[in-house]
Amino acid sequence: MNTVDLVWAVGRPVIGIPTELMTRLRCYGRDRMPQQGGLVVALNHLHWIDIPAFGYVSPRNLYFVAKAEAHETPLLGPFIRLFGSFSVRRGESDREAVRRMREVVRSGEALGVFVEGTRQRTGVPGHVQPGAAMVALQEDVPVVCGAIEGSQTWRLGNFAPVSVAWGEPMRFEGLPKGAKGYREASTEIEREIHRLWVWLRDLHAAGRPEDAEPPRRRHAASVTLP
Repeated sequence: MNTVDLVWAVGRPVIGIPTELMTRLRCYGRDRMPQQGGLVVALNHLHWIDIPAFGYVSPRNLYFVAKAEAHETPLLGPFIRLFGSFSVRRGESDREAVRRMREVVRSGEALGVFVEGTRQRTGVPGHVQPGAAMVALQEDVPVVCGAIEGSQTWRLGNFAPVSVAWGEPMRFEGLPKGAKGYREASTEIEREIHRLWVWLRDLHAAGRPEDAEPPRRRHAASVTLP
């Protein structure tokens, strides 16, 4: 067990249990995530509470990619780095961040990426940036999509319900390792996150039954595009 694993072992219940109670958090499809090997975990982002929510219900320790501003914040920056988080400069080329992202999955860890690049204040998943797809294609690792719903209305004290759904592993066989491949893979990731989010939205409207199972994808093991 490395230092990051130890921090997660202690921090997951300490931070996650209060998060679970405050959001009435439920998780669907947890068994879909591979237990070993390099992995990109592609997530939508609606509120800051998404970070501890995803972290708590993820079967894997997530090395989150966070905006540079968060890492530069006193107390917060050193704290999130304990969990293996590292920074990326938004809106510009950040080769060091890309190198670190590839290094994480190459070493067999799970990379957590909020793929829209910023919170979606409309409450609906947004456009997926190409970073997650690029790492998956370059390192030949699967992508698991995670969607969150309900956090856009959550505030301290209102106990609005929040739910997470995990998709099945996706591989992008046959796509080129270049801009065209990254765009096409990102489109598939965007579709999968939106599909999971719509399912969660409808599930909330139906009262969030605990035994629900996210719908399966066609050809879930791989995505081969022209």
